[in-house]
Amino acid sequence: MAQVVLNPQVQNEIVRLSKIIQVDTKLLEEFAYFVVQNSEQGFAQIAKPLNIDELKQAVYHRFNVKNTVELRKSGAFKMATNGMEKVDFRLKLSWEVLYRKFVGILPNEEDQQGYGCINGINIFQYFKPWQVFELNPKTATKDDIKAVYYKLSKIYHPDNLETGDRKVFEQIEIMYKSIVAGF
Repeated sequence: MAQVVLNPQVQNEIVRLSKIIQVDTKLLEEFAYFVVQNSEQGFAQIAKPLNIDELKQAVYHRFNVKNTVELRKSGAFKMATNGMEKVDFRLKLSWEVLYRKFVGILPNEEDQQGYGCINGINIFQYFKPWQVFELNPKTATKDDIKAVYYKLSKIYHPDNLETGDRKVFEQIEIMYKSIVAGF
């Protein structure tokens, strides 16, 4: 088996996490090597990406239409995409954007890790505040929401020299405001 080398992004994330959870970086590196080696050996199951037809069918189902022509004419679709960039229905990437926004998390993007990922959600690809905050919208109280927001803010606030990140913090703030606006 070839020697496994962790890319710089993974190494930076290891350092960042070790500071947050106060675990030795060597331990996290060993774990990362274990995961990479086992996934290369086929032990890790990675979800297969959806093909363009599967993406289309899911979006059609969401808007209760049968094809792209009906989707373009759908008033619900026009309202839902108002303000979005123009959708190029020829591109798989456009269908993925629609799927993320209106259907859910793509199977191969579940439990994401790395930059911008909180609780398995890439906050730059998905607007899923309840999942990012790990709260149930039916049972969460304002105090629950505020507690999670403060916890995440302490980690990602730009004034935190070790783990702060302005872009991540701004996304968390937008999600917080959207949740509390519904109360």
